[in-house]
Amino acid sequence: MNAVIDIGNSRTKIVVFDGDAVAAEQSVQGHTLAHAPLLFAEHNVTDAIISSVVDLSESLTEELSRLQAQCALAHPILHFNASTPIPLHNAYRTPASLGADRLAAAVGAWMQCQGKPLLIIDAGSCITFDMVSQEGTYLGGNISPGLQARLRAIDDYFPRLPLVAAHGDLPELGYDTETAIRAGVVMGMRHEIEGYIRHFASRLPDLHVYITGGDALDLTTHPDATLLTDTHLVAKGLNCILNYNIRLSQPQ
Repeated sequence: MNAVIDIGNSRTKIVVFDGDAVAAEQSVQGHTLAHAPLLFAEHNVTDAIISSVVDLSESLTEELSRLQAQCALAHPILHFNASTPIPLHNAYRTPASLGADRLAAAVGAWMQCQGKPLLIIDAGSCITFDMVSQEGTYLGGNISPGLQARLRAIDDYFPRLPLVAAHGDLPELGYDTETAIRAGVVMGMRHEIEGYIRHFASRLPDLHVYITGGDALDLTTHPDATLLTDTHLVAKGLNCILNYNIRLSQPQ
């Protein structure tokens, strides 16, 4: 089995794959691999890939070395970075600055829906909008503040306005300051996402849209495009990249 280690801004997630299917997953707060050895042993993990949106600390690097030494892996743990071969053509002008999670999500979407123009929307700490052509070229994308960042920005920049929780009453029009902020932020995000979908669908009639991320809004249908929701899109992309590199390493 394969294991995907995905280190985000605030959490570390490990997803174990049996082929293309998710067999197990664990997510912990912070940047640590303390839970990895037991998970690897329980599921007989033979290969692994690590992706991180932050620089690996000295302690995390040591944990990774211990994990490699403790587990009987068939290959060294693959560190996903800008130079890692992927099954897409990357047209981004500065590939070293491209977020690993964005590229992995693009790979995950393409491997499930080849031959279609793709828009990948990941609503997490930031909202990212990434495009893949029907020929399999990553074209680039845009970055916008996420839900929590928008709520905190209002509190930071406007002293008289409070920090509002993301969850709560969500009227069409706010009836007090709290609901006005929450509705403004959430509905603003919704209209932003729908606007992107309409814009690209008007140019690409067969557009398929993948939506992922912890703050993904409930957009189950859209009249202009095919919507697909996948909470494991980044992990699936990393698993595809791992398998792709294993195949490249085998004698032809």
